[in-house]
Amino acid sequence: MSRIDIRHAHSMPKAQARKAIDEIAGKLHERFQVDCGWDGDVLNFSRSGIDGHIVLGERELHVKAKLGFLAAMFKDPIESEILRVLKEKF
Repeated sequence: MSRIDIRHAHSMPKAQARKAIDEIAGKLHERFQVDCGWDGDVLNFSRSGIDGHIVLGERELHVKAKLGFLAAMFKDPIESEILRVLKEKF
């Protein structure tokens, strides 16, 4: 099993950061067909072979994901897309 663990600083108000995370979730759904849903300040996402979350902190986002065997083959493109969108949005 492969893992993604990304910490990304931000300086946005929480409401604005949450909106940006929603946009990221939309891109994840569009590109990788993941289902997403909020639980407080945590956006959970999953699909077959992928399970993770984005924690919205006051000054930092923390993205963690576990990738199953088949999804692990796509770790690099998934991680690259997350990093690209984080840089774009934050």
